Amino acid sequence: MVNGLLGKKLGMIQVFDEARCLIPVTVVEVGPCGIVQIKEKGHDGYGAVQIGFLEVPDRKLTKPQIGHLRKCGDKRWKYLREFQSAGRPEVGSIVSVDLFAKGEQVNVQGVSKGKGFQGVMKRHNYAGGPATHGSMFHRAPGAIGQCSYPSRVFKNKALPGQMGNKKITVKGLRVFDVRSEENILLVSGSIPGPIGGLVIVRKAR
Repeated sequence: MVNGLLGKKLGMIQVFDEARCLIPVTVVEVGPCGIVQIKEKGHDGYGAVQIGFLEVPDRKLTKPQIGHLRKCGDKRWKYLREFQSAGRPEVGSIVSVDLFAKGEQVNVQGVSKGKGFQGVMKRHNYAGGPATHGSMFHRAPGAIGQCSYPSRVFKNKALPGQMGNKKITVKGLRVFDVRSEENILLVSGSIPGPIGGLVIVRKAR
């Protein structure tokens, strides 16, 4: 079976464990996901399983997307992603949150919240300069110039720029509980992205 599923972040709550300790957990709606396509090494150059998540009506998809999804049954999926697989699952079958078990470790991938163009104090935790006495140096990054050699700014210099809106993977999170009847996964700790954002939950190696 596949080694992961797609889900939607619903927010964070606090729950008590067996020792009556308060644990912060993230609530993720995982699946149900449908098997859309089987990629084979001989035909596609690599082996993988394409799965879909979040059913949508035909009017929200393009004709090429509908034609691709028609091969796997009557369900239309909004999101498609590829996963590694052990064995050969059947196209059109449904994979639920029961793929995960309570207590196992997972890796969760999501897109972090975008914060727009930010300066070095917010983006890189620079201390800044004196705020008074006419220093003229408050929130600036400071001198970054070079001499005649190399006459340029080195790559990866911490400077103002786009902050957030990047793909982030948090590894080694523990599955606190699995609620199959609601397709809910409780993951101990926080995961990237806003409420309602798409996340990918994979089994940790």
